[in-house]
Amino acid sequence: MDCCVVTALWCLIPLYLLIRLALFIFSDADFTLLWASLFGHAPENKLKGQVVWVTGASSGIGEELAYQLAKCGSRLILSARREDELSRVKNHCLECSDLQTDDILVLPLDLLERSSHEEKAKAVIQHFGHIDVLINNGGRSQRSLATETSIDVCEALMELNFLGTVSITKQVLAHMMQQGRGSIVTVSSVTGIMGVPLASSYAASKHALQGYFNSLRIELSDRPNIFISMVCPGPVKSQIVQHVFTEELNKPPPNPGDQDYKMPASRCARLMLIGMVNGVNEMWISRQPFLLLCYLWQYTPTFGWFIMNTLGMRRIQNFKAGLDADSSYFTKPKTS
Repeated sequence: MDCCVVTALWCLIPLYLLIRLALFIFSDADFTLLWASLFGHAPENKLKGQVVWVTGASSGIGEELAYQLAKCGSRLILSARREDELSRVKNHCLECSDLQTDDILVLPLDLLERSSHEEKAKAVIQHFGHIDVLINNGGRSQRSLATETSIDVCEALMELNFLGTVSITKQVLAHMMQQGRGSIVTVSSVTGIMGVPLASSYAASKHALQGYFNSLRIELSDRPNIFISMVCPGPVKSQIVQHVFTEELNKPPPNPGDQDYKMPASRCARLMLIGMVNGVNEMWISRQPFLLLCYLWQYTPTFGWFIMNTLGMRRIQNFKAGLDADSSYFTKPKTS
């Protein structure tokens, strides 16, 4: 009898590992987040009536978050620099949900104008009375070689992505500490946990966010009702590629090319909300092979370095040939 049990176990273990491998090959998020998506709480059951502030809500991931939160019944603050685009997003939120006009506040916000952040936070509290969730999604990316990128671009990325995000967070965190609860979800990037060519200063700003919010989470360990989460997406289909910094501040970005190979912003937003309501501290959201790279970089860094060096050289070669920076990992420049 014992022999039969041992034999069965030896058969089941390889089968289990094979199933896990197959799931990983076709997965688009880390195992913790996928587990939450299968067996955890649904956003629709947790977010109804919650007051959620989304920065960078005029396009891309932020816009999709607004729509999905509206369908969940969340009351929204939509912030970005372009008020007309925010109004467009608000109108669509009203069309796709049962929310009323007063349930959505359009609040133009420039992350660079840090002196205005206290006033903006007060305006939100005055309108809704409190803030349950802040989703830090505003920011810009980069497409340029480090050796050719001006220090002004480096400064602009740190001012916007890091200091602007920290500034608005501090205003909201003070309120959440006073009320004794709240969630702060910050969109970082896979470049926040690994080095990526053509995005040196962008990666630096995201590494800074990772360091700041991971440290903040530990400092708040005696306040278990305040939740800090980091989101690390890979390539996502959005307008961010149309507004990236290049080597000079005012130089327009190159043609972004075909973006269909990237993850839809709607899928990224859905996974973010699942992770948020299930208390996932850090979410890796990406299609393969970028998700695999996250695991290699985290658990086998020597091998991760080797793979990134190999792919990175191709990325640089293709960038110089005028190809899209992300798809160029998998294509070769024409030699004739």
